[in-house]
Amino acid sequence: MESVTNLNHRAINFFETEKSGAAKTFKFNPLDPEFQADPYPTYHHLRCFEPVHRTFMGVWLLTRYIDAKAVLRDSRFCICATPKKIKERSHYLEQGDFNGLVQATGKWLIYLNPPDHTRLRGLVSKAFSSATVKRLRSQIQEVADELIDKVWDKGSMDIMSDFACPLPVKVITTMLGLPMEDCSKLHRWTDELSSVLDPLRSLEDYERMNKVALEFTDYFKSLIAERQKKPQQDLLSALIAAKEQDKKLSEEEIVSVCMLLFVAGEETTINLIGNGMLALLRHPDQMQKLKQQPTLIQGAVEELLRYDSPIQLTTRVATENVDINGVTIRAGEKVFVSLGAANRDPAQFTDPDHLDITRQNNSHLSFADGIHYCLGAALARLEAEIAINTLVQQLPALKLSTHKLKWRNNVTLRGLKALPIAFTPETTE
Repeated sequence: MESVTNLNHRAINFFETEKSGAAKTFKFNPLDPEFQADPYPTYHHLRCFEPVHRTFMGVWLLTRYIDAKAVLRDSRFCICATPKKIKERSHYLEQGDFNGLVQATGKWLIYLNPPDHTRLRGLVSKAFSSATVKRLRSQIQEVADELIDKVWDKGSMDIMSDFACPLPVKVITTMLGLPMEDCSKLHRWTDELSSVLDPLRSLEDYERMNKVALEFTDYFKSLIAERQKKPQQDLLSALIAAKEQDKKLSEEEIVSVCMLLFVAGEETTINLIGNGMLALLRHPDQMQKLKQQPTLIQGAVEELLRYDSPIQLTTRVATENVDINGVTIRAGEKVFVSLGAANRDPAQFTDPDHLDITRQNNSHLSFADGIHYCLGAALARLEAEIAINTLVQQLPALKLSTHKLKWRNNVTLRGLKALPIAFTPETTE
């Protein structure tokens, strides 16, 4: 099996295409730090010259909004069987296997197709409905206020480590009824395990994730056993109750739901807060508009989701030959649906590279579409609304402390390693 390093080397100087008789030399490399810092010029180029592009991995990449939305809703495209692929990679190990990781991810909703997906989503969807999530507003605001209090006297903070990371893990921990002292451990596990969402990972990465998956699984199994004896008013107890009613949920499914809640829910929210705040800091006019009119926050979050999506792509597999924009995707071939590119398509969004928190008709694809529309979208939106408004309204004279930002090395998720800022706590407005 070819290593990520070799794939990275092959990607450099890879792309060359022609249009109207003029040769266009183009470098496409999703692992290039320059691409990760700003992928949108690359997306624009691909959308213009080759909207259905064959990548160096042999996977098709879609960059037009109309194509992305169509594939996400098309029953001829199914979810990629990632757990099965992980199991196959075990064959390259001299010893051991990835069975812990395979079992942990095998029941994740994002890797299930109907009818399994339909059944499991139906059982857990109530816990993530808008009405249920709204009841968490005061708890989320309390967490946000506490995090601001910790940095207030310093006049500086790293939005990622001091705010964006701890907020969702504390919220999810509260939802499930887990011990708050476990937050640090849960975040560490989640941060490691989130790499499974990235299609370009080494055997060493999978070995680390397998170890974490086993620890994560043992942790939840122990808590499930305790909660069966002493139920509480929390999501974990509700999932156990669903298990005991005609065995609707297995223990393995409960563990998977809890684990995915951390991996998908935490990572999406962290990156949404980080990317969103960076966009506002780089567009002070929009920051000031939100500061003066905090009621604009809902539309602002939608625009921040569109402008720099925390999830850049999702993968589908064709179950039969499908023609897209004159290109035939054959049965069994993988397709990368670029959500980030679709959200900057000028055919769908007026002046798409312009940040406008008052943008209307903002039908972005940041939470995907179709039957796999993000189950936790309402929670992510509410957390981001509270988090971003708290930062904007409570921290005076916000400014970036550096312009040399580093992005996480991940093809699927888009997020910063750090976002240092400064503010003036003595200022009153």
